[in-house]
Amino acid sequence: MICKNMTKGYKIRPEILICLFLVISTLVVYWPVNNYEFVGYDDDRYITQNVQVKKGLGLDNIIWAFKTTTVSNWHPLTWLSHMLDVEFYGMNSGSHHMTSVLFHILNSFLLFFVFVRMTSNLWQSGFVAALFALHPLHVESVAWVAERKDVLSTFFWMLTMFSYARYAAHPGISRYLPVVGFFMLGLMAKPMLVTLPFVLLLLDYWPLRRMQFNSSADDRHSWQRRSPGLLLIWEKIPLFLLALVSSVVTFLAQKSGGAVGSMEIYPLATRVSNALVAYVKYIGKMIWPANLAVFYPYSGSLPAWQVIGAGVLLGFITFVAIRFFRQHPWFVVGWLWFVGTLVPVIGLVQVGLQAMADRYTYIPLIGLFVIVAWGVPQLMLRWRQKTKLIASSAVALLIILSVTSGLQMRYWKNSVTLFKHALDVTNDNYIIHNNLGFTLTAQGRPNDAINHYKDALRINPDFELANINLGIALLSQGKLDQSINYYQNVLKEKPGYAGVRHNLGIVLLRKGKIDEAVFHLREALRLKPDYAEAYNSLGAAMVFKGEIEDAIRIFRKALQIKPGYLEPQKNLDKLLAAEWKKQKIN
Repeated sequence: MICKNMTKGYKIRPEILICLFLVISTLVVYWPVNNYEFVGYDDDRYITQNVQVKKGLGLDNIIWAFKTTTVSNWHPLTWLSHMLDVEFYGMNSGSHHMTSVLFHILNSFLLFFVFVRMTSNLWQSGFVAALFALHPLHVESVAWVAERKDVLSTFFWMLTMFSYARYAAHPGISRYLPVVGFFMLGLMAKPMLVTLPFVLLLLDYWPLRRMQFNSSADDRHSWQRRSPGLLLIWEKIPLFLLALVSSVVTFLAQKSGGAVGSMEIYPLATRVSNALVAYVKYIGKMIWPANLAVFYPYSGSLPAWQVIGAGVLLGFITFVAIRFFRQHPWFVVGWLWFVGTLVPVIGLVQVGLQAMADRYTYIPLIGLFVIVAWGVPQLMLRWRQKTKLIASSAVALLIILSVTSGLQMRYWKNSVTLFKHALDVTNDNYIIHNNLGFTLTAQGRPNDAINHYKDALRINPDFELANINLGIALLSQGKLDQSINYYQNVLKEKPGYAGVRHNLGIVLLRKGKIDEAVFHLREALRLKPDYAEAYNSLGAAMVFKGEIEDAIRIFRKALQIKPGYLEPQKNLDKLLAAEWKKQKIN
């Protein structure tokens, strides 16, 4: 790695310098996460409250990872990575964070080496990798433990591209199989990799230049000369089939989990409008990464001028990219990379409640980085001192991005700082008001929490989760009647909500309305037969009614559904001890 020159002494190869820069700068930016907490937004569902993940690796949990569609996704490798963290670090949040940072560094390395291999351009490839490593829009994917799927899936994306570059240089089945294998692994970490086969086709045009006409005269090459694109598509059929299967599985998982918004809630015109504006906003945030938030609320109707303006701008850039695709192939490849890789998450199929998300740019921004890295030198071809000016500008830009990312990192320290910042930089963010309220409730600050729940309901009176959480907060303060009102508000709109039936039953038990409580608890169990918590509450109701044998049977049912559940076990032990004492006296 270090070569000796008799006259110039020792020199470090430039690729080693670039790698050192990527490691050191990334660690400087992200090292504070070593002391950061889990946040109250999906980290609970992925780690802190996930029973399977908290058990660590084990045969049963490995099987569960491949079978489950929890959180409306099928991504077994993501589950296994979280389990492996628990196996090594327990619930030390800082170590979980550092695993994501490690993957981010590896992704930056791989991106650098992939582009060096494909373009033979060291410094521009290094600049693309540095932008990827240090851009503030990527903080969310790295600093949010629940977004492990971003950095993990991208790791396999990069390995797929690297394997494909080797295959493209010397095609053969032994080199093609790693391409398929890494692609499969990536899909099992996050289905957003479905766009990767299309990206490989773009890379065939530039920088691999596999789409150029072949001058050979034999029949096979003659057919290739007439239809080079068809051959390149044909060799990727296995990848397209895997992408299709992953897309179907993902859609079914998200549909069954209730994550896919209906056309009634999000009409097609609204989705298209939001998609056009979101594309432009992503470009804007790439250039000026300010006011970044963990959640951007879906505003619904957008001003016509924004939609039309976004459409005109996107159309113009696309026209220019296609118009000059021969002269500047990096432009059309970078632009189509950005536009194409965002398609699964741009909102045409609305998943979740967000209008856009910083984490969605983790892979797509690479396309824009390519345009910057290859475009700026082209624009400055005739400038004197071009090399020095480009180098100094690049260094200044990377310093600015590092500082900005460091500032953005601070908000991920804990749930309160994260949610308060999101409320500061967005409007009408009822999701974050609710999440902050939930966090404050857990911290024993019910009055502050109630204010945020009420703000959430002021923005969206039909938001069920805020009604439920507000009911719980009021219950904790002994305001039973007010709590009941909020639960009943939810049941008017959604009578089949088992969780609300259960919570309402608990409040009615507190008020001494046993029969009404039993009715709602049984309804909860009718709606959700494996609801262990509802069985425990129903058992308590049976105790109040004096029906001890039924109570014992119901507590045992709760334990059968959820072994190790402490509350029904304690209740059952008390009842059995009382029954034994009663029999002994008699």
